[in-house]
Amino acid sequence: MSAQSKVALVKGTDRYDDIARALTLIEDELDLSGKERVLIKPNFVSTRRQLAATHVEAVRAVLDWLRLRHDGPITIGEGAAGSDTFDGYRNFGYLDLTEEYNVQFVDLNQDEWAPVQVYDRRLRPMAVRVARTTLESDFRISIGPPKTHDSVIVTASLKNMVVGSLIRGRGRGLVQRLRPEAQPEGLGQLLPDRLINSALAEKVKGRLSRVNRSDKFALHQGCHGINLNLYTLAKVIAPHLSVIDGFVGMEGSGPSGGDPVDLRVAIASTDFLAADVVATKLMGFDPDEVGYLHYCKLGGLGAGDLNDIEIVGNAAIEECARKFRPHPTYEQQLEWRIPNVEQLL
Repeated sequence: MSAQSKVALVKGTDRYDDIARALTLIEDELDLSGKERVLIKPNFVSTRRQLAATHVEAVRAVLDWLRLRHDGPITIGEGAAGSDTFDGYRNFGYLDLTEEYNVQFVDLNQDEWAPVQVYDRRLRPMAVRVARTTLESDFRISIGPPKTHDSVIVTASLKNMVVGSLIRGRGRGLVQRLRPEAQPEGLGQLLPDRLINSALAEKVKGRLSRVNRSDKFALHQGCHGINLNLYTLAKVIAPHLSVIDGFVGMEGSGPSGGDPVDLRVAIASTDFLAADVVATKLMGFDPDEVGYLHYCKLGGLGAGDLNDIEIVGNAAIEECARKFRPHPTYEQQLEWRIPNVEQLL
């Protein structure tokens, strides 16, 4: 890359202030002129456990920064992994933002959608449904915590944007055919978050997609497929601004059942790959061992090496890094490499 990508890294003692300072450090990189459809995408892999979800104060910091620069429509959109998205908005205090910031809330699971081609576990083309709100937004902001993951080692800004934007529909899947009286949320409504995001479920998520009509599950085509699919969808719906709220991260059995890690940092960048690389390094992992980040680097979607990243802020990576305990399936997750993958990138 001809110029380094700028990533703000702020270490502090207040979640809101850290994010606000990080955004100020990269404001010369941000141009909202002419933007008509701004989307803020939080993370609700759980709608009940705050540690697994984006804190409302992180979103408030982004909104305060945005409203000084943009007076047009702002949508907060998420598609929860296994329960009703509006449960998350209610449980985590988001609905109080409606009048204060003149924002609208959308459940991306129930959005209109368009098909986008990805790959199945045999690397054959298949389609997933992507929410039109995400596809048609001209300024996408991903905001969420850094967490270990049960299939791709780490999750930060890109995976948050991609998976939450896939449709988990209300259609008559197998559960409704067998039990018509069941609520029309599919399997996710019947199983707890900890089971949906367990190592056992990860092995069969791609197949379970037919049961609960979830394209979030369909994306999980083994460790080979999901990493390639995240890269493939990054070319279509990558965030324009990545905000990683590392005030408290998650280690171990992420993305929903892990343990807290007090990092006390905030990361912000207009280069999603650079932001995720910095977060991955802070967590003690090698970004080139995270399949989808490696593919994004090979595909030229951003800065994938620290030598191509300019860190601005009040701390260096070495000062903030903390080795996260990986998911129990970490060793299996490393088996993502596909021979001759270049022809698919």
